Amino acid sequence: MSTSGVGTVVRQARDLLRWCSPLRTELWASRLAAGLEPDEVEPFLRELRENGGTEARLALAALAAVHPERGAAPTGPQPGAPAVSGQGVEGEGEGEADLARRAEEAYAAAGEEAAGTLPGWVRRMGRVVCEGGWYGPADPFGEQTLAALSFRYENGKEPHLLVVAVDQPNGGLAVDAVVEEVKFLDDLGLEPADAGVVAGRVLDAFELGERVLGAVTAGTLDAVRAVALARARSVPGLVRGAADDAVAAFRDLPDVPGAAEAFGRLAEFVGDRPLWWSPARVSRFLTSWLPREAVLSDEAVAAMPDVVRAWTRCRGGHPAVLRQVDADAPLLPALMADDSLAGVRKRMTRNQPPDHP
Repeated sequence: MSTSGVGTVVRQARDLLRWCSPLRTELWASRLAAGLEPDEVEPFLRELRENGGTEARLALAALAAVHPERGAAPTGPQPGAPAVSGQGVEGEGEGEADLARRAEEAYAAAGEEAAGTLPGWVRRMGRVVCEGGWYGPADPFGEQTLAALSFRYENGKEPHLLVVAVDQPNGGLAVDAVVEEVKFLDDLGLEPADAGVVAGRVLDAFELGERVLGAVTAGTLDAVRAVALARARSVPGLVRGAADDAVAAFRDLPDVPGAAEAFGRLAEFVGDRPLWWSPARVSRFLTSWLPREAVLSDEAVAAMPDVVRAWTRCRGGHPAVLRQVDADAPLLPALMADDSLAGVRKRMTRNQPPDHP
């Protein structure tokens, strides 16, 4: 958005003042923020302040509501990012992290005075109560998961549902988000989950997306981003980096020798994305990962097909996945015996003496 767009913003805000809807106004502000680059934020906010009209003050208050101070960018170095000082990366002027931090701080400060001079409903923006969380696969193979949180404003009005789609094959990054009526939840088939954990997963997914260059996301994601982050950060008992409990909850281990050892390697493979269980992932596990990475006893190799079938049934027993297991499992003993397929770590582990620490 060009910083010359204040006139358009004022016209849109005039309509919103008639609606008297905190939710509609916050979603509008989130779309506004999505159209601004970090270095455009402060000039844009300055133009709104200079305008001084009721509509401009509403815009300032709404932008602050979806960029609360507690949501400002972290001040410490981020994983995989260069160290950034108050002057940016040394020798390169102000860095992107500095610009983003300044933008967040500017948003948070912009509405401090504006909201107090506007109608009472404006002050309800951002003041929400989380009423529940849900989490689960979005498709039969769990290649996307959905994280859902329901909210109402403090006065009990405008119940709404935030739903964030999280891509599993690409590491667990946010690829889409919507804000809908709560009844939308009925069509998703998600299981109830701790709201603090779900909110943490939403924040983790957005944070990962910021670090992945060229991530393919839905065109609607950016317009909802600011509201989604503000809502997730408002949830009490926030838990970041929570492990999925699907592996710990698994209770259908086959009663055969080597099953526990086999399941230990399966659990290592699925890692923190256990809901993603597709034919392609099963095939990779049986024909590529195990031969390359795993040192297994003969009993564990023999038990592995039954263990994988049991895990597949636990993950919904999709016929295509079971067919893939049947196709690849007979190849496993020969693949495990083929030394040319072993990776460096497997070779080192296998060559260690029994008493190696």
